Amino acid sequence: MSHSHKFHIPVLGLCYTIDTALKVAKYGISSVLSIVEDELIEDMRAYHALRNGIVFEPIPETDPDHRAKRITAYLNLLQELVNAQIKELKALPFETGSDIQKYFDLLPDTSLKKMYANMMAMNGSDEKVQLQQQLKQAIVAGDIDVNIMAKLDNYSYTESGERMPDDFCDAVAALRGFANSKLSSSVVFSAGYNPRLFNYLEQYEDFYPDANGHLIKKIILKVSDYRSALVQGKLLAKKGLWVSEFRIESGLNCGGHAFPTEGILMGPILEEFKNKREQLAAELFDLCNDALVQKGKKTFSIFPIQKVSAQGGVGTHEEQQFLLEYFQLDSVGWGSPFLLVPEVTNVDEITLQKLANAIPQDYFLSDASPLGVPFHNFRNSSSEDQRKQRIAGKRAGSPCYKKYLTSNTEFTPLPICTASRQYQELKKNQLDGISFTEEIKNQIEKLEAKDCLCEGLTSSARLKNKMKLPHKLSAVTICPGPNLQFFSGIFSLKEMVDHIYGRTNIGNALYRPQMFINELKLYVDYLKKEIKDTAFSLNDKQIRYFQKFRSNLLAGIAFYKKILASISNFDKTLEELSFFETELFALLPATSLKA
Repeated sequence: MSHSHKFHIPVLGLCYTIDTALKVAKYGISSVLSIVEDELIEDMRAYHALRNGIVFEPIPETDPDHRAKRITAYLNLLQELVNAQIKELKALPFETGSDIQKYFDLLPDTSLKKMYANMMAMNGSDEKVQLQQQLKQAIVAGDIDVNIMAKLDNYSYTESGERMPDDFCDAVAALRGFANSKLSSSVVFSAGYNPRLFNYLEQYEDFYPDANGHLIKKIILKVSDYRSALVQGKLLAKKGLWVSEFRIESGLNCGGHAFPTEGILMGPILEEFKNKREQLAAELFDLCNDALVQKGKKTFSIFPIQKVSAQGGVGTHEEQQFLLEYFQLDSVGWGSPFLLVPEVTNVDEITLQKLANAIPQDYFLSDASPLGVPFHNFRNSSSEDQRKQRIAGKRAGSPCYKKYLTSNTEFTPLPICTASRQYQELKKNQLDGISFTEEIKNQIEKLEAKDCLCEGLTSSARLKNKMKLPHKLSAVTICPGPNLQFFSGIFSLKEMVDHIYGRTNIGNALYRPQMFINELKLYVDYLKKEIKDTAFSLNDKQIRYFQKFRSNLLAGIAFYKKILASISNFDKTLEELSFFETELFALLPATSLKA
């Protein structure tokens, strides 16, 4: 069922949107939660079950399939509670301050909102009662979508160290948890292609069309460019699996892990989707139906819905409308700004106050992730304080309990985490035998920048909800995108939604360049850092890579000069584009980077 809202709330870390659906779905707003951390999920299930008078039966770690079962049980609880909220909402009278009025007040200016306004303006009459019934029938919950980072798919091991079958790998088990749940919503696959995970989808009938051509469970692919969408979409279509949405995320102007492109900017990427969207859907439709025939399953008689959405760096109503209208998107993701909305996300009070009063320099792209992927970080977080204190105390690195990010086998037969104290001590012992140079110093700094995300990205929800902290670790990691620098303060859900729809403006006094300019600056800064980091080992291959990176950025600038003429303050935007164009030419001389 289509929703009236034209924005969604993407996944924010492991815990920040873990129960956001319970706070916004009843208002028709869709959100995404991470289903990576099953220990947190089990604790949240206990918390919400007990708060709602529902019997909680724990699923112990001794159960071989505890990960999948915990996820299924929690998602079923969310669905049960949201269903109850909607039922209660529809039973309410249209009284000032009621949740049913809030549902309609939050809507954008659609025909449904106008019908509501007409009804409220009426005096008591049969027509007013009929309109109220129609409005109540139109109420629909926002989707409870889930996110799985495809590459986080480590093997599980028994207590004796024996590797368990592939079905118990982290991402596969999480997918099984969603697939077995009662949700009729979407799984968002992010962070690349995982053959084992995609193959596992084929086992579940809910991902195939039913007798009416309806998909009970849908697939959303978070992608960085058109080529990625085409390749992954075709791989799934050949299995008879339809991609219901391609969700394009800015390579750098986003929160959490960042996946930079080779300088291809968001605008040109969205333009390619706009121009090739129908072609993509037609190609995938034929492949998907052919595969369904081969499997003896129901085919699609008409084109199923295939949405295209985008997220990363949007911060004004004008930007939202430009994305929806010019690029013809179905939805826009608003992530980091919702970290300042306590009604919606799980940010503990201390961290919330720090975010509310932060300055631009507090947000930075770090090497904190053990995955070796750039990670947006917050300088004033307690996890950053803890990391620095450990280094000062000659105890760099973290204890490793949860092992979701274990991937390194440089020193050990079984994978360990590069943020762990074990790995960092082993690595430093290795480097001790090498003459200390500027390059070795940089290696050590990058090594010590690694932080435990498994613990840090879950502690805020526990602190806010006064839950038990496992292993007594309370340091909070938070990963807002750089876009949050343009928001200061703490806001209500209504204030944020009104800002999104242009009914108010809660942006701070800081000058805000257009979102595409903000992303361009991030890419130029990223390129500068990449060149600096390779100064000790620059080779011809890297030179060609940097030159291609620059060419893509310059092509993006040329594109923006054409399409942004319609936006307000265009003269200033044109000036900024020209500034970065000049900087890029100065940064990389055409002949040689070494010159």
